[in-house]
Amino acid sequence: MAEILTAEAFAPHVGKCLHPQGQHRVLTLVSMNIDDRPDVEFAGRKPFTLRLRGAPGDVLPEGIYHAVIDDGPAFDLYIIPIHTMSREHQDYQVVVN
Repeated sequence: MAEILTAEAFAPHVGKCLHPQGQHRVLTLVSMNIDDRPDVEFAGRKPFTLRLRGAPGDVLPEGIYHAVIDDGPAFDLYIIPIHTMSREHQDYQVVVN
């Protein structure tokens, strides 16, 4: 059985680099948003979203990646590139329900 992902597991890693295995791209975990509505909880956790940032123009394709955090753990994440208005970076999101 896979480990249940929680926001608490990612909180200490905001600002750190994340390395999707098999990729030359490096992403930075820039923020985390927790759905803190009192009536929303699934599998013993609150849903949350991670915002990642990478270099512009070299977009990581959407998919499941085994991602290692600098000086931290590794997770299997479904990473999605999202529309980014800036030409200086590319944003991504990971949604955990």
